[in-house]
Amino acid sequence: MNLLLASFSQIMSYVGYILLAILVLLVMITVHELGHYIAGKIFKFKIDEFAIGFGPKLFKKTKKNGEVFSVRLLPVGGFCAFHGEDEDNQDKDAFNNKPAWQRIIVLISGALMNYLLAVMLIALMFGIYGHTAMLTLYTDGETEQYAYEYSLQDRDIIIRADGKNVYLVTDLMNAIDGGEKGDLVDFEIIRNGEIIDAKIMLRSNANFDNVEDVRTLYNALGITYQTAEDGTIVSSGLYATGVRLGFFSTLGRSFDYSFKLAGTIFKILGQLLTGNLGIKSMGGTVTTLSVTADAIKVGGFRNLLNIASFIGVNLAVFNLLPIPALDGSRVVFGLIEWIRRKPLNRKVEGIIHTVGFVLILLFAVFVDVQQCF
Repeated sequence: MNLLLASFSQIMSYVGYILLAILVLLVMITVHELGHYIAGKIFKFKIDEFAIGFGPKLFKKTKKNGEVFSVRLLPVGGFCAFHGEDEDNQDKDAFNNKPAWQRIIVLISGALMNYLLAVMLIALMFGIYGHTAMLTLYTDGETEQYAYEYSLQDRDIIIRADGKNVYLVTDLMNAIDGGEKGDLVDFEIIRNGEIIDAKIMLRSNANFDNVEDVRTLYNALGITYQTAEDGTIVSSGLYATGVRLGFFSTLGRSFDYSFKLAGTIFKILGQLLTGNLGIKSMGGTVTTLSVTADAIKVGGFRNLLNIASFIGVNLAVFNLLPIPALDGSRVVFGLIEWIRRKPLNRKVEGIIHTVGFVLILLFAVFVDVQQCF
């Protein structure tokens, strides 16, 4: 009986994490659509409906100007429906009757809102938990071969290397990659509670074959490590830690961290296109919710902020890709019209976006299903 109660409790606990993950995704999507809505109102576009969720309506309210606000059954999406969006319409305030430059601004406003929210969440995470940086332990600063002043010391906190912010071990690898033995690299570190600039001499060449090549990193920086009998590292000399910096540093590093997230997304897309990353590594909405729930379960509120910011940047980047049905594709059509000074066939454009939307839904289902095999 106690085992059954414990299992039920664990299940209900995980359901709670799933619901929280759904809430995170729903907030991000709603903010995206709100960006379209606000920009549309500024330029006096006629809006038919603003919906939170997909599927049958659970709640509907119609404003005096005819706009419908609705909450729908499936909390994994949403939309802002502009009047005459995929057709020719005589209404002067219809979407396609507005100047192309205004339509482009409306289209990119959703991604902009996602990105700004992501930066705010990163800043909040840094403000509450400190900026992620690398703490050095087990350093070997006092050697006959190199001067102590050119070495890392035990419990130095690395925040920048070679002019680049350091959040993770991979950032440090990227900063010194290609460096040769004897090179002096500019570091910004916190030592004994004080931020200082230091030059660190590389003790060996820093050429990394992969992100797991930490031995090369430690050798280059003069950081010793403990190993097990089989030679595997059991206690590394670099640990993630949190440091508190000033307001402007927090703001600047928040934008920098968001650019890093965007770069990661582009890198993954590139690996998918080149075949270096298999489709098995992709997932749709269900996978996103599962990964988000697991992250929140393990890391609590900090992970919630971190993964919510990643989802925000991901939505911003993905929606601006020139894929039919996405905002990026509509922007391309708007730019073509702006240059040609006349639109392409509205019906053809509408068909392209409709087909694209169906294919995206099918692909999302496919990548979720293939995760089960």
